[in-house]
Amino acid sequence: MSVLINFKICDNSKDCNGIEVCPTQAIYWDEENKTLAIDNSKCISCGVCEPSCPVNAIRVAKTEEEYNKIKREIDEDPRKVSDLFVDRYGAVPIDIAFFIPQNKFDIQILESTKLAVVELFNDKSIKCLLHSIPLKELFDDIDVKYRKIKDDDILSKKYKVNELPVLLFFKGGKLIGKIEGYYKDKDELMEKINKIIKNEV
Repeated sequence: MSVLINFKICDNSKDCNGIEVCPTQAIYWDEENKTLAIDNSKCISCGVCEPSCPVNAIRVAKTEEEYNKIKREIDEDPRKVSDLFVDRYGAVPIDIAFFIPQNKFDIQILESTKLAVVELFNDKSIKCLLHSIPLKELFDDIDVKYRKIKDDDILSKKYKVNELPVLLFFKGGKLIGKIEGYYKDKDELMEKINKIIKNEV
């Protein structure tokens, strides 16, 4: 009957897996409004889009009763994107929702309609959880799109990175800030993050 998207936890990317797997193109990217959109006249309620979303933001209703139930759940959902930040800066990514291959950098980061932050790392830069900081604590109140990329020197050379891991901040496809290395002091790292973001508000 209908597809619903919980935009409270969806990062609203044109690279959405739902677009890729939908057999009727009921889920599509609205280029004019820069948002995911749904043409429910094309939806056949096959449900293949649901498991394609790593954060379970896509739901399919097959009856009007089910539609109303899901819509109510979405309306009452108190979460926001930052509530899904279970990963840590400076640690191996544990959530596939945040880890992307390097060939997705342009569409996921440079073409993002919101502030985008990418963490570049390599196996040698990953130390241990003792030297990492929860992303939830860094970006809890910030409307940001966050991704992790295992770097093979292409991006680090392009953006003149001297030390991994590194946080690269992008807005409108342009690099607006860079923070390199580990930080044992969370407050020091937060101060640097807020300074970058404040300059762009």
